[in-house]
Amino acid sequence: MSATPATPGESAPDRRAWRVDGRTLARLRGFRSWWGASLAAWLPVRVRELFGLASRRLLLVGRGADVALQLQDSEGVRELASLPRAALDTGAADPLAAVLAPRTVELPRWLLLPAAVGLRRRMTLPEAAADRLHEVLGFEIDRQTPFAAADVRYDHRLLGRRGDGQIDVELVVVPRAAIDAQLAALGPVAPTLAGIDLASDTGPLGVNLIDDARRRRRGDPQARVQWLIAGIAVLLTAFGLWQMRENRAAAADALEARVASEAVRARAASAQRQQLTELREGMAFLQAQRAARPMTVAVLDELARRLPDSTSLEKAAIEGDRVLLIGLSTEASALVGQLSGSVLWRAPALAGALQNDPRTRSDRFTLTAELVAPPAAPAGPTLKPVRADDDR
Repeated sequence: MSATPATPGESAPDRRAWRVDGRTLARLRGFRSWWGASLAAWLPVRVRELFGLASRRLLLVGRGADVALQLQDSEGVRELASLPRAALDTGAADPLAAVLAPRTVELPRWLLLPAAVGLRRRMTLPEAAADRLHEVLGFEIDRQTPFAAADVRYDHRLLGRRGDGQIDVELVVVPRAAIDAQLAALGPVAPTLAGIDLASDTGPLGVNLIDDARRRRRGDPQARVQWLIAGIAVLLTAFGLWQMRENRAAAADALEARVASEAVRARAASAQRQQLTELREGMAFLQAQRAARPMTVAVLDELARRLPDSTSLEKAAIEGDRVLLIGLSTEASALVGQLSGSVLWRAPALAGALQNDPRTRSDRFTLTAELVAPPAAPAGPTLKPVRADDDR
């Protein structure tokens, strides 16, 4: 990849910020092929065959009156069957389907020519010729071989890059007459060929010498399986995303419900806490009110001890912080002195005038006094709780 800066004087069609040359594209394609093959090599053979990643093809090799059927895969080349050439002219749509398994019949078919019919030349060319190597070698046929370019079918193999700006290639040339003779011997199978290769000492050479007009583009037999697997993968991915979304929505709803439940419980606890606070305040108020005045029993007991026997009470009432006494007594005028000095009340006084009662020969009186809060009791010693095991 090379950057081409644009100058102000250039015309609009000539301005290109970046330009990707053919050499870079060739290297990228080579890296992609190598990377894909390396990843596929880690997979088991059956998995590669399932996804169409295994390089498998059916080789047809002419052997006199017979045609040998060979399978080439990652494990090498092995022979499957041998058919007489006459068996190829039976009129069937596909003569090979009768002797091969259905999966093998669908493989790309290649005609494998004997090594003796071809000519191979090793050449060194500039690396710049790699972009149009097939065209460049077409001009070299007349100089490198005894054939004319129109009389042969040719292909090439890239043997390697030297690193000094040159590449090593091999030119493979086969006369058209030899190829046509082999194709004619195949009869109805010839149009089904995907390519023509040349044999070598180590196996198929890896070139394709078939004419472009006769080349048959065969569909990938695993294409449907691959599309089906891709569709299933997409559906599973979509289902997984949908399920993840549903799980998160359910979790959010559950969290919201839990928060609402906790909020209800919190409000109930707050209301109970408020009621408890109000109850404690009320109890504290009542205790304060009770502590602010003496107990009724204590007041009545004090009155019973201080009032003389000649005095009878018709009414004894405690109204707020006052005590009210109404009754009859022969010593009514002396009652104020007898009630004075008590720690439960103070300022006893007669309310109103004394009224004489002729029937009992006593005076009716009304007496009031102001109640006094009793003194606080001293705190007693704190008792330590005794456990059962401490009692020895």
